[in-house]
Amino acid sequence: MVEETTKTQELIALEDKHGAHNYHPLPVVLSKGEGVYLWDVEGEKYFDFLSAYSAVNQGHCHPKIINTMMEQAKTLTLTSRAFYNDALGPYEKYITEYFGYDKVLPMNSGAEADETALKICRRWAYDKKGIAEDKAKIIVCDGNFHGRTITIVSMSTDPDSYKGFGPHTPGFIKIPYNDLDALARELEDPNVAGFLVEPIQGEAGVFVPDEGYITKAYEMCKAKNVLFIADEVQTGIARTGKLLACDYENVRPDILILGKALSGGAFPVSAVLADDDIMLVIKPGEHGSTYGGNPIACKVAIAALEIVKEENLAERAEKLGEIFREELRKIDSEMITLVRGKGLLNAIIIKPKNGKEAWDVCVKMKENGLLAKPTHGDIIRFAPPLVITEEQIHEAVAIIAKSIKEIENE
Repeated sequence: MVEETTKTQELIALEDKHGAHNYHPLPVVLSKGEGVYLWDVEGEKYFDFLSAYSAVNQGHCHPKIINTMMEQAKTLTLTSRAFYNDALGPYEKYITEYFGYDKVLPMNSGAEADETALKICRRWAYDKKGIAEDKAKIIVCDGNFHGRTITIVSMSTDPDSYKGFGPHTPGFIKIPYNDLDALARELEDPNVAGFLVEPIQGEAGVFVPDEGYITKAYEMCKAKNVLFIADEVQTGIARTGKLLACDYENVRPDILILGKALSGGAFPVSAVLADDDIMLVIKPGEHGSTYGGNPIACKVAIAALEIVKEENLAERAEKLGEIFREELRKIDSEMITLVRGKGLLNAIIIKPKNGKEAWDVCVKMKENGLLAKPTHGDIIRFAPPLVITEEQIHEAVAIIAKSIKEIENE
């Protein structure tokens, strides 16, 4: 008897045959999203607790974002930066006033925005700080994740990111995260131009640094005339309970990197923000992007940022995150060794049992109606859309608890 192939199996096989094997997804094929929910091609409904790595903070297919995108798409989609367009100026005014900077350089992906920040920092080092050409260094942290370009993997400490992709780009100093002494030592080098840091390391497993780390690191950079560069691609746009994670310590980065939820998950939009003294070292022809600052991106980003304020998403994330962590800590399981996070960016560390690991827990949660993904083998990150309700938080925790118990009893 031949077993009937499901739509899910067909589509997974299609990707496996025709697509590059650079991802290892959970075995679910999604076809619809709304708010905090996703549906697969078989019609099964799930809580989304990944939010496309925090790109969908405003919820799936938010009507305001989708309507804005559709209306602009009917009128003008792309001009390139060879010409002005009527959406870019208003967007630049809106986002710079929103975050309190003089200038914005619009890009598309988070990796592009990080690359942009690196270029700005290096040019600033030569034009403003007076470092000799090709001598500028940028300090980065162990466990960082800023993207997957050749230059960005050159500063990674994750072998999956950098191994086999050399020769690597020089000019980076790697120090332990959350280690001010190590930062102080490297800041003595007069060729250091910048310190690139995530206020919370997301891909590393939601590693929250000690209170005061960001403040002190910023002050140390200022004392040495070094740019403090914050990668808030994942932590920004209300995810951690503040508009920016740096806001917890009232730190205003010299260069701010944004992406992901800047469009609410509807369109690739990223941005680098800085004041004139830093941003204007880049002159015409020295950096750019065909799609960066396109009319759809500009309109979508404004709508996405308006929703953050209109729906009080930062306040919601802070309140519901506390509830979520408190409920997770009530789960009676020796498999959960640690719960950590800020706002609605959270993680649990899983201790293997009976040969079952974090991946198995995620598969079981999928079977029970909740989608999340492990990182670094033993960590499960939980990041639902910020429009989630308190009632839904409790429903989700019940699924997580049930799934872990089922794994323990297998």
